[in-house]
Amino acid sequence: MIKKSIYTLLLLLLMSCSSKEEDVYTPKPASLKIPELFQQKLIAPVIPTNNPLTEEGIALGKKLFFDKILSKDNTQSCATCHNPKKAFTDENRFSDGVNGTFGTRNSMPIFNLAWNFDERFAWDGKELSLERQALEPVRNPIEMHSKWTNVTERLQNHSEYPTLFQQAFGVSKIDSTLVTKALAQFERTLISGNSKFDQFLLGKAQLTPEEQNGFDVFMDETRGDCFHCHGSNNNPLWTDNKFHNNGLDAVFSDLGLGKVTGDPNDNGKFRSPSLRNLKFTAPYMHDGRFATLDEVINHYSTGLKSSPTIDPLMKKVNQGGVNLSDKDKADLKAFLLSLSDNDFVANPNFQE
Repeated sequence: MIKKSIYTLLLLLLMSCSSKEEDVYTPKPASLKIPELFQQKLIAPVIPTNNPLTEEGIALGKKLFFDKILSKDNTQSCATCHNPKKAFTDENRFSDGVNGTFGTRNSMPIFNLAWNFDERFAWDGKELSLERQALEPVRNPIEMHSKWTNVTERLQNHSEYPTLFQQAFGVSKIDSTLVTKALAQFERTLISGNSKFDQFLLGKAQLTPEEQNGFDVFMDETRGDCFHCHGSNNNPLWTDNKFHNNGLDAVFSDLGLGKVTGDPNDNGKFRSPSLRNLKFTAPYMHDGRFATLDEVINHYSTGLKSSPTIDPLMKKVNQGGVNLSDKDKADLKAFLLSLSDNDFVANPNFQE
């Protein structure tokens, strides 16, 4: 009798285990759609082994990116300051948070982040992975001004999210780590690589004489001398993702990288943004001080200010800058605008 009861119990346990195994949802692996030029010029993107891309993870990340549930009062989402139609930035010099409080930095555009090989994010490099970067806006008092405990409780009590997290990560218990993993998966899919200049490099488009001269100015060390920080035809990211003091100020109200590292030699250094999609991403610089591309070009032409940490690449700081002719300024602008990717800002996969 005892043996029979033990046998029955074991059978029930086996049946239970089998049922649970059948209920386990396996997310579908996904891969990035890498542009042809990127395949030719760049090494593989950064995909953490502990956060592989899946269709379910990306879809969940997208839903979270556009959901105002992440903010204190349900009024703002990630997309509020990172608008897809603006290449995932906004048109404001400083974005306002849920309390109407303004920060001191311009909202960075979000694209091609999977090729930031140093894994230092934000203007000052304070975030050391894309996942960690996503933690900050939710709890920042001048941004979403919420608490992760409150956010995860809302998500846990939501009618859809527990199932979506179960499908994406195999667990229905939601925490900040899983939220930021999902957001990072979606953000890694935001790839911009189909500008006119990309098509030119692939032999599928022709530049105007003005755009060609503008590129020549960009590459010429005696004229624009722009390529050291922002790349060239061999770097389709159009940034080195490094930190430079580009002569904006003689005295710093914002120490940038220096505040993060504590090294005075880093004072006034900020990450070089990509030159892609400048058509959509005004205003410019870490503090949005320049409303137009013309102002940016004028800064490098005649507006450089010397300071103890100014980058050695700002070679003509004593002359105020590279002193471009009016024609070279206009042509340089034409070239820079040829790096804009209209398909990226209209991509339905990136819209709400």
